[in-house]
Amino acid sequence: MGFGPGHLPHRAIFLAAHAGGIVTAMAPAKKKSSRIGESIRKRALAYPLAHEDFPWGESAFKVKGKSFVFMSDGDDGVSFSVKLPASRDLALSLPGSEPTHYGLGSKGWVTIRPTSKTSAAVLHFLIDESYRSIAPKKVVDALGAPPRLPIPA
Repeated sequence: MGFGPGHLPHRAIFLAAHAGGIVTAMAPAKKKSSRIGESIRKRALAYPLAHEDFPWGESAFKVKGKSFVFMSDGDDGVSFSVKLPASRDLALSLPGSEPTHYGLGSKGWVTIRPTSKTSAAVLHFLIDESYRSIAPKKVVDALGAPPRLPIPA
């Protein structure tokens, strides 16, 4: 699974014709975010200059106009894509993970489908790496050292 115009689930705008030929836009009610989705959102927005955008009806977390996380949080569960120059193999070892579609996989992007059993610390580590790979050097330098990969005891 990747992200793009073909992924317009719960936040898509639909046009409906009413009596008299008037066309109006209707947006379905927004689905409540999952706990995993909220954790990803909170982590992504914690970085300097980070903001959330909604291209294609999905969440894109950006720094200085460049995406570092794409996320879908819908009826099929959560999936998110991150750019991982150093930890790509680790991410691909997680169940249900795959190179991101639309040619992004060849550029180091991985799509992950976390479950309640997926370590939040590992997900946060991957989001951090993606942010640091996309953010301007000056912003990254102000963050200090990157976190260490959590190793289970």
